[in-house]
Amino acid sequence: QVQLVESGGGLVQSGGSLILSCTASVRTFSTYDLGWFRQAPGKEREFVATISWSAGNTYYADSGRGRFAIWRDNAKATVYLQMNSLKTEDTAVYYCAADNRMGRAQAMGAAAFSYWGQGTQVTVSS
Repeated sequence: QVQLVESGGGLVQSGGSLILSCTASVRTFSTYDLGWFRQAPGKEREFVATISWSAGNTYYADSGRGRFAIWRDNAKATVYLQMNSLKTEDTAVYYCAADNRMGRAQAMGAAAFSYWGQGTQVTVSS
């Protein structure tokens, strides 16, 4: 069983930045594809960014491309999401996800991931 714990959410003004972190409790962290997803009230959970187990491949939703960056630190069993130029429409609960089956990052869908964190709230004010 993989446990994921997100942190770093909060209230930020439009145009501001945040860095989200997600730490996993698994010794084979380096073998897992990882992802960030978000869910706004009344909306379905949507893909934000994913990174492959090798960190060689990253994928971004159009909404965040150029503003968001995902990276991982295997030594710390942590994946990060840097969010710049935040907009009010980025307001959502952000979830970290992990899976060690092949191709999860490239799939870019919530259904591709088996393990999930509890989420961290990001609120962007105008």
